Amino acid sequence: MYVVTGGAGFIGSAFVWKLNQMGVSRIVVVDELGHDEKWKNLVRLRYEEYVHKDEFLKTVEAGRDPWGVRAVVHMGACSSTTETDADYLMRNNLRYSQILAKFCVEKRARFVNASSAATYGDGTLGFSDDTETMLRLKPLNMYGYSKQLFDLWAHSTGLLDHLASLKFFNVYGPNEYHKGDMMSVICKAHKQIGETGRLRLFKSYRPDYGPGEQKRDFIYVKDCLEVMWWLLENPRVNGVFNVGTGKARSWNDLARAVFAAMGREPDIEYIEMPEAIRDKYQYFTEAPMEKLRRAGYDREFTSLEDGARDYVQNYLEKPEQHFDSLG
Repeated sequence: MYVVTGGAGFIGSAFVWKLNQMGVSRIVVVDELGHDEKWKNLVRLRYEEYVHKDEFLKTVEAGRDPWGVRAVVHMGACSSTTETDADYLMRNNLRYSQILAKFCVEKRARFVNASSAATYGDGTLGFSDDTETMLRLKPLNMYGYSKQLFDLWAHSTGLLDHLASLKFFNVYGPNEYHKGDMMSVICKAHKQIGETGRLRLFKSYRPDYGPGEQKRDFIYVKDCLEVMWWLLENPRVNGVFNVGTGKARSWNDLARAVFAAMGREPDIEYIEMPEAIRDKYQYFTEAPMEKLRRAGYDREFTSLEDGARDYVQNYLEKPEQHFDSLG
């Protein structure tokens, strides 16, 4: 049985879809559905059981495994970079992950964990996923710190040699619609352009970057799924790995890609950045991907233009916008 925590969330539900594509339906979805609409991500997927995250944790803490777990893909965490309840993040993001990691090692089950590029802080130390850099990182928010603490713990205990922890960069794609302000800019841009015909981007406050020329490593969620599946198929590949394209692109590039996917001419307005985030704003992120390549991963990553086109035309502009394993 495959367990996907955060299985109703963005990357989690997308990975349930990927498992379905690979002929796998013996899946336990672990999540906390609450009152938002992420349950819609599950409607057209195939899985055997849904378990609330608290119930799942109690079972695991008791050392029981009624499912015969083969692998745990742990995407369940609070992913809000603005969450200020540090105790909650310590329990939900750090402690929960530690318990699952130890459980999987004891049961000889594969463990794939969601870390984050937020661990890199302001980027002054670079974005290398090697151990030396990892030990020196200083995240800028509590979310990033909770992810960093897990990676450090896994390293210090030796468990990092038995699991894969993935530092996702700027992921976009279907099934992110419940995330509100945490949705990707591509998703927000499609809505904004559809409503106003124009897209607003932040001005730059550094002379070496023009307006909208701040850069990010944007990765299509389908590429993330390929990496995750490959890691399940290659359980001897362990450690911390970046998951990006290895190529930074500007917000202007992203805007042009969305306009093109929508069949429209670009119309971009540059607006003031809120003062509250100016001092913490990252002007450049890019994922070095050499470590994953050396481990044997050889698939090419989707270009921003191709990813935006697929996302916009095959999902955002369709009546059924979610991943679908039943149709």
